[in-house]
Amino acid sequence: MDFSKVDYYTNRELSWLLFNKRVLGEAKDKKNPLFERLKFLSITASNLDEFFMVRVASLKDMVGAGYKKKDIAGMTAREQLVEVNEETHKLVDQQYSIYNRSIMPSLLENGLHIIMHHEDLNKEDAAYVDRYFADNVYPVLTPMAVDSSRPFPLIRNKSLNLGALMKKKNGEEELEFATVQVPSVLSRIVTIPGHEATKVILLEEVIERNIHKLFLNYDIVCSYPFRIMRNADLSIEEDEAEDLLQEIEKQLKKRQWGQVIRLEVEEGIDNRLIKLIRDELQIEQEDIYAIKGPLDLTFLMKMYGLEGFDHLKEHEYLKPQPVPELMGETDVFAKIREGDILMHHPYQTFEPVVNFIRQAAKDPNVLAIKQTLYRVSGNSPIIAALEQAADNGKQVSVLVELKARFDEENNIVWAKKLEKAGCHVIYGLVGLKTHSKITLVVRREEHGIRRYVHLGTGNYNDSTAKLYTDIGLFTCSEAIGEDATAVFNMLSGYSEPRNWNKLSLAPLWLKDRFLYLIDREKAYALQGRDAHIIAKMNSLCDKDIIEALYAASAAGVKIDLIIRGICCLKVGIPGVSEHITVRSIVGNYLEHARIFYFENDGKPEYYCASADWMPRNLERRVEILFPVEKPQLQEKLRHILDCQMKDTVKASVLQPDGSYEKTGRRNKEEFNAQLTFCLEAKEAARAEKNMGNRRVFIPEMHHEEE
Repeated sequence: MDFSKVDYYTNRELSWLLFNKRVLGEAKDKKNPLFERLKFLSITASNLDEFFMVRVASLKDMVGAGYKKKDIAGMTAREQLVEVNEETHKLVDQQYSIYNRSIMPSLLENGLHIIMHHEDLNKEDAAYVDRYFADNVYPVLTPMAVDSSRPFPLIRNKSLNLGALMKKKNGEEELEFATVQVPSVLSRIVTIPGHEATKVILLEEVIERNIHKLFLNYDIVCSYPFRIMRNADLSIEEDEAEDLLQEIEKQLKKRQWGQVIRLEVEEGIDNRLIKLIRDELQIEQEDIYAIKGPLDLTFLMKMYGLEGFDHLKEHEYLKPQPVPELMGETDVFAKIREGDILMHHPYQTFEPVVNFIRQAAKDPNVLAIKQTLYRVSGNSPIIAALEQAADNGKQVSVLVELKARFDEENNIVWAKKLEKAGCHVIYGLVGLKTHSKITLVVRREEHGIRRYVHLGTGNYNDSTAKLYTDIGLFTCSEAIGEDATAVFNMLSGYSEPRNWNKLSLAPLWLKDRFLYLIDREKAYALQGRDAHIIAKMNSLCDKDIIEALYAASAAGVKIDLIIRGICCLKVGIPGVSEHITVRSIVGNYLEHARIFYFENDGKPEYYCASADWMPRNLERRVEILFPVEKPQLQEKLRHILDCQMKDTVKASVLQPDGSYEKTGRRNKEEFNAQLTFCLEAKEAARAEKNMGNRRVFIPEMHHEEE
């Protein structure tokens, strides 16, 4: 049977927009605390920014280059652009409908008043705003007039600006254009004091109210905010680059001035002003978004941080809990020797991973530390520990992936810092991104050298580890230790070992491994034996994998997919995907773990990975799949998968028509998987603490009796 028909596939970009719509659904849902809804609305805006800068920019590049090849769903780049534009305009309208009709009135009811237009200020508040402008804002601004001697200025990517039309006070009728950037160094949210409720106004409104003070010889005819989005997809010629670090630094500067691909303006903007901006920026009409509210809703994340509104947040149960196996232990290596340790972040704290590297840095018996870094936090304790390790004379090798999108600048800073500290820094492999998450600690012990390994599905970023759900594994398995050494030797010296023990690597043979595992389930189903696949990941758009899943489903394999974002597979196609279910969970945490279960005729196998089922992960990145073999840890993974399959609160299920529907309770009790994991982590930590107290208590009693 032919499983490659374009009718069997969904376009990747349109599937992504459906995901962002699911996030928007959380902003709309009145069951969520009000400030959590603010946060979700902000996330949809930042998601959309990145989508445009990378995916839409890529489609525009293809159209510009005359690229005619069709995608997985049989669409050309131009056809995709048309549909993406149409769906995005609808999505933006929904964003602002939720903001204006639901969130704004609710904020006002709860004591937060946002002044949307400076004309609405009363006399006292207006006086404060004008003083604030004079003291704090005016000194920072750079007004830019445009005339025969001053060309149209370069507008920075994602910057918020005010555009104005004005005419000279001497009576000349000719209109002139001027612009001023709303400074990102100042808070966009300005609190107006002296009110019982919290009253705020946005910085652009403060500037617009006082814009006449920037152009004293002119009368302001009109002024409106505008914001542009530029193509930010870096094209790095790695083969030509003598120094990858310098090449990326050079390309980063270009990101600010790439082709304009989207223009946001305030609804009701003067037609003369919009025409001037549009002509200067050479932007098409369909790429202009007339916004019914404040531009760039990412400011809502800052609003989330306002004091006095904790009762409108869902933070009480969101605190990461200690990992029971490591509670009260100072020697992480001793605990790992007792057996593999599986961690489920952020329900369980990421701190043991940081402590693992800190302890290794100080331990006189540790000889070497090797680690891959893809995205790290702004003030990373892991970087500090690696620096200390090098200072203590350890062999420290770090692969810093300079090509991690939108973290390039950050990673360049870390790479230089680590080099300065005496670490061996590798900048990744030519043509590939190193996306694997692995740390190797080599330690001298009584019976010889022992290797301790941490493998994960998420980045070594202590900040995002509080927000992203991920799996981490500590092990000192000899087989995995040997493989870990081979991974780092391959990354630093291009030497691939003859064979591997436990780990599967992309782009070498990870895809083949997945295809083999799927095909094995198909073979069991055809023999009438137990066959079941459960796979949890962020995205699914690899055609070969989808074809294999279709073939397995057609053979009778039950396939349950938990996919947060993009899914190009369709369900419910007769004879093709009738045995496949797809659900997406969007909750307080960003689902990020990759977990794979294969029934294997009653001898289940469990794996975790850094990779999604996407061509980029399987063919253009260094990724790692690792087995979880200890029965107790397998039970934990199965519990995670079962809970997510059972979710009736945050799960949406893919329908045969390509839409997603909330599962609803349908006579089932309400079940929230993320909340369940939070409560279970809390209970496990409490039980371990009580057990620990008893363990300490009993010897003391015994001593007194003696």
